[in-house]
Amino acid sequence: MIKETITDAEGRMKSAIQVLEEDLAGVRTGRASPALVEKLHVDYYGAPTPLMQLAGISVPEARQLLIKPYDPSTMKAIERAIMASELGLTPNNDGKAIRLNLPPLTEERRRDLVKFVHGRLEESRVALRNVRRDTIKDLKEYEHEKLITEDDLKKAEEELQKIVDRFMQQVDQVGQKKEKEIMEV
Repeated sequence: MIKETITDAEGRMKSAIQVLEEDLAGVRTGRASPALVEKLHVDYYGAPTPLMQLAGISVPEARQLLIKPYDPSTMKAIERAIMASELGLTPNNDGKAIRLNLPPLTEERRRDLVKFVHGRLEESRVALRNVRRDTIKDLKEYEHEKLITEDDLKKAEEELQKIVDRFMQQVDQVGQKKEKEIMEV
């Protein structure tokens, strides 16, 4: 019973880390990455559809993205979605594909992005703490119902804390890596 509870908590923590990594993949760094736009929602016949389902996205140059729609009629909708997004990029349409030129980031913009990343990191830490809190609550309930002993509860709490510490380190590593990417000129 304790093992299942802790394993469940560990799975929830893994998914929190995955969400963080996916979130940070969309944060713009100095070089172009398809992850910047692939989750961008485009209004496709009234349904919000991720751009990656409507077009091929490639990186022909370090600071350029090339978006080739599978269906040429979606070109205008893709352009509108890019303009409406908070990327701050202007699409160049040549009739067959859309090019996005990424200007170099200013020092101020880099600092803003680092602040944004720190905010996301803190949200992930809070998510990990919430998982820990919920798991400890469940374990205390087991002890209250006399399903486990007080010693079992203490051992489980210690084991859970070690797992939480490991995931907190992962959050820090992901954050340091992203911060280094952003600050790289």
